[in-house]
Order: sequence, then structure tokens, then C-alpha cells
Amino acid sequence: MSDERPTSTSSYQRPASAGQRPAGGPGQRPSAGGPGGQGGPRKRRPFQRRKVCRFCAEKNLVIDYKEPRTLRFFITERGKIVPRRISGNCAAHQRHITEAIKRARNIALLPIAANHAVN
Repeated sequence: MSDERPTSTSSYQRPASAGQRPAGGPGQRPSAGGPGGQGGPRKRRPFQRRKVCRFCAEKNLVIDYKEPRTLRFFITERGKIVPRRISGNCAAHQRHITEAIKRARNIALLPIAANHAVN
């Protein structure tokens, strides 16, 4: 029986990766390319057209809580307010829309939730 290990522990060489931290500094995430944490290039999304705020593009559109038809575009079927990144509104107009939706809900022009459907 030939044992290939050295008999003394002082001459034993650890593998290069043993005891070392992953690349990157503290607080950095390890680069994981996909499910399971395997490395590799990330999948790139196909180019999407930049959304434009419809209220900035068309100056004659007015945000008014008394017009539920225009506000319905910014509410999901469950009654939630659509976020700015999905609707494409600018921050200022999104704030106006949110305020108008809340006012319209308060006087029952718009539903508060899905089961509060108003005909």
C-alpha cells in the first residue's frame, strides 16, 4: 500500500481555493448568471421602446378626479394603482394621478377593490 500523502502536516499544501473568500469586496453580490448560481453572461432583454408620459406629450389632457374614464387606464382590474414604471408617466403626473384616483375613490366614482365594482 503506497500512501501518497505526506506524513508530516507541515509539508502539506492546501488547495489554492481553500479558505479564500469569493472575489469582490464586502457587500458585493457574487456574480450569478442564472438559476442555481452558475456564472456566465446574463440574458439581455430585447430593446423596448421608451414609454412617454401621455400628459406631457398631449398638453390638452387634464387629470381630473371627476373623469373616471381617464383614470381607469391607471388602475388594475383588482383596483390597484398602476406604478409609474409600467404606465410610463412622469413623476409629477403620477402624483397627480394618484391623488385624483384617491379622490375619485372617496366619492365612489372608482372602485376601492375588485369586489367593489361600480357599474
